[in-house]
Amino acid sequence: MKDFDRILSKNAIYSCARLARLNTTSDMLRVRFISLIWFCLVALPAQAEDVTIFAAASLKTALDQVTAGQDATVSYAASSTLARQIEMGAPADIVILASRAWMEHLNTKNRLIEKTRRDLLGNELVLVAPSDMMFIAQADRPVDDIIGDERIASALVDAVPAGIYAKQALASLGIWDALAPQLVQTDNVRAALRLVALGQVSFGIVYVSDVRAEPRVQVVHRFDARLHDPIVYPMAIVAGSDRPAIRAIWDHIQSPEAAEVFERHGFASLRAGE
Repeated sequence: MKDFDRILSKNAIYSCARLARLNTTSDMLRVRFISLIWFCLVALPAQAEDVTIFAAASLKTALDQVTAGQDATVSYAASSTLARQIEMGAPADIVILASRAWMEHLNTKNRLIEKTRRDLLGNELVLVAPSDMMFIAQADRPVDDIIGDERIASALVDAVPAGIYAKQALASLGIWDALAPQLVQTDNVRAALRLVALGQVSFGIVYVSDVRAEPRVQVVHRFDARLHDPIVYPMAIVAGSDRPAIRAIWDHIQSPEAAEVFERHGFASLRAGE
């Protein structure tokens, strides 16, 4: 599959061969050596066929369900972290980010098969609080009045998509300068969600899909989508990774069945009807 996997397999086979050259006095030991060589020749190449997906942390709950039973391994992190890793040559086959900007960054570095780029999903930005917090919902209540002097969890506002969207929304409302000192920034949006769920902060700015994954939080405000850039999850196949097994999973993630799963978890499917 990848050069790294081929090198790993060759090194493993070489190690097995060295073991097999050892003098043995037991037929049973010889059988074990033969079994070990067979494992190196057969099992490791089979593992190399697994498809590696790098995906934004906010996708975890839904994408785990979508890829269940597939020959795929998913690595989750902030979109900025994943993009930088792929740029440096990390062995990913498919990438799904929460930012068009970071996907375009990878494209400018020639790290994508451009014709495979698709806008897969959409999302919504919300303000959340612990579910046990007493709160009277008021649709027209200003965000800064809701938060007051309390701390707010958010993903990194200068790098991670959820944090970037949060800063844009607060700036559009004219309250960024006032609330910025109260911000607790985290490596990814799920980490910010966790701080709210554990009661370590009173509020957090996350995606509505995150709320579906965490029963210990409640939505106290929905940000108007016009306050920030569109929240879109683009997907693409990484350059050098185009083969049938990868295409099969790439197609599966865009299927109507997968769309139903994503929608149940609070995402908006952007592939409907195609």
